[in-house]
Amino acid sequence: MVMAALRGASRCLASRGIHAAVRPVFLAHSRGITYKLFIGGLSQFATEDSLAEAFSRYGQVIEATIVTDKVTNRPKGFGFVKFASEEEANNAREEMNGKVLNGRVIYVDIAKAKPDRDADVRPIARGPPKPIGND
Repeated sequence: MVMAALRGASRCLASRGIHAAVRPVFLAHSRGITYKLFIGGLSQFATEDSLAEAFSRYGQVIEATIVTDKVTNRPKGFGFVKFASEEEANNAREEMNGKVLNGRVIYVDIAKAKPDRDADVRPIARGPPKPIGND
């Protein structure tokens, strides 16, 4: 059933004129088979394209993102790179950790999952505490 759906998606992409090099990226991303690396210590001059280019030597980069401040729209100094396979991600982590990129030493590690915000809910305050023992 799953393979039939993937073949159908591949045929649909082919009919739209999307060449074969793009299809594996789309299919790998749609199946959720990606391996994400955290990249710390990035220069303020680093771009997502330069990050993807630097890591593309080690495998198929699906996505490269640099986290920016919402107010100033300036880079925060870290980002993420998604790879198509675990082997490529581990190879890139070993080779790029501690290397210089855009004049800064970068640190590469496996990205941790985001904590679930619903599990971190705090109770609602109901006003000041009531005095104890003042009858």
